[in-house]
Amino acid sequence: MSIIKKWNSLSLIVRILIGLVIGAILGFLFPNTGWIRYLGDLFVGALKSIAPILVFVLVAASIANAKGGNASKFRTVIILYLLSTLLAAILSVFTSFLSPVRIPLAGVEAAEGYTAPSSMTEVVTNLLMSIVTNPVDALANANYIGILFWACIFGIALKMASPGTKKMLEDFADAVSKVIKWVISFAPFGILGLAFTAVSSSGMAIFKTYGHLVALLVVTMLLVALVLNPIIVGVTLRHNPYPLIFYCIRNSGVTAFFTRSSAANIPVNMQLCKNLGLDEDLYSVSIPLGSTINMDGAAVTITVFSLAAAFSTGTTVTVPMAIFLSIVATFSACGTSGVAGGSLLLVPLGCSLFGISSDISMQLVGIGFIISVIQDSLETALNSSGDAIFTATAEFLEWKKQGKELPL
Repeated sequence: MSIIKKWNSLSLIVRILIGLVIGAILGFLFPNTGWIRYLGDLFVGALKSIAPILVFVLVAASIANAKGGNASKFRTVIILYLLSTLLAAILSVFTSFLSPVRIPLAGVEAAEGYTAPSSMTEVVTNLLMSIVTNPVDALANANYIGILFWACIFGIALKMASPGTKKMLEDFADAVSKVIKWVISFAPFGILGLAFTAVSSSGMAIFKTYGHLVALLVVTMLLVALVLNPIIVGVTLRHNPYPLIFYCIRNSGVTAFFTRSSAANIPVNMQLCKNLGLDEDLYSVSIPLGSTINMDGAAVTITVFSLAAAFSTGTTVTVPMAIFLSIVATFSACGTSGVAGGSLLLVPLGCSLFGISSDISMQLVGIGFIISVIQDSLETALNSSGDAIFTATAEFLEWKKQGKELPL
């Protein structure tokens, strides 16, 4: 009992770091111990199961009970989401030109069993169809853009409901939030299992074969997280951005890195925003919205892979063409959640701008799946922590206008 009390007295992030270290050590020493990985599977499975319900009831309850006054904050959040995604894509162009990746594609297997969208029209169509899908189907399949749409519709409809109905909806949202807290309390054991799986299954092998591509992705995403996003936050708030940046990376990015699921990390971001004292009417909508349109990591992936395909095939790429790719990558990334397979399956769309055939581009997609243990982990960490960063930035901007003290 004394050990349990001592364990519970530690902060959640310290417990997660302990689980992370133990999982990595076990992955190196006992890579064939299969049962450890189930700790991670159970944790992610529980978060993914409850997150759609949480988002739906929180958004619906927030809109139904909203008093108004959040329009300017929502506008700021959306602008920050789209601006950061565009600038991340442009930064990827410059890092790719500074260190061009050339991959010998002969003998590389194409990604089989996946169908990539062939045009922006298809991407937009997929996104629109995801929005208007059956609400029960959206909940069952964790289609967050559909969940968000229907939650907003029901929330608006319930604004005219009786106070008792609104209170019941609010109580239900509180109950689901409490369940989420119980699940998150097991995060250290889940992260232990996820770290074990990552280390035992991949180790350092992927760096030997595709080291340059992995290094470029890692460096670019770190520049976005530690340089680009702080500049955006600093210019917006006229305040030192790094306390907020590091707080969100530590409390959101770490779990997102290992869960590799923005959906699973929505409850974590909700709790983070609550701990910062943000307005629940804002973050209950902006966080699930960010998981759809705040796609810095996806924009980086699409741009870097598309330019790697161009450099590898000897295709001439001008800077204006590459900047145009950035714009396409930005809008494509916003539609990632509506396309099965995520950002990697939008690489052929970027390649098509340079006249590169799908046979070549799908080989790059295949490579993407090989290195996805790093690419997808970093991409999710960047995307998800950014949701919390820019939501907090919009809220803090309003606080500064009112003369309030910022917590970070």
